[in-house]
Amino acid sequence: MADRYLEISLVKRGITCTARLLDDRAPITCEAVWKSLPLSGDVYHAKYARNEIYALFPPFAEAEPPLENPTVTPIPGDLCYFSFAGAELGAKSYGYDREVRPGTTVVDLALFYERNNLLLNGDVGWVPGIVWGQVVEGLDAMADGCNDLWRTGAAGETLSFRRA
Repeated sequence: MADRYLEISLVKRGITCTARLLDDRAPITCEAVWKSLPLSGDVYHAKYARNEIYALFPPFAEAEPPLENPTVTPIPGDLCYFSFAGAELGAKSYGYDREVRPGTTVVDLALFYERNNLLLNGDVGWVPGIVWGQVVEGLDAMADGCNDLWRTGAAGETLSFRRA
């Protein structure tokens, strides 16, 4: 299979990077994401994992992917897939009052832009993610945008995933 690529954008900031899907390591996850593109949603900056931005989506896979190519220590440029039951993220402290409720499932597509990330949540413990893509171009500019997002806020910003 030929390599597949997607573009990830912070729309309002006009910043885009390119990632390669890791079809050889996470084929089920890659296929589920690829079939669902384009996707876009409100962007969030992580509270606990450190250098991460993400958007939340309703489930889009026919069945949730198995934990293929897992990590709890993502590196710069990793794209991770998480699936959460609403009860796991339902506390008001997470700030997802509109998107997440008990009895629902939510998919989190994340981009890690710097080192020293640890997927450990004080409420539920270790949260392994599926590494399904790796940024191959534009990570420095995206990291600058992510740091600006952290400092100035995410309100009004959209994280977009689309085929390249």
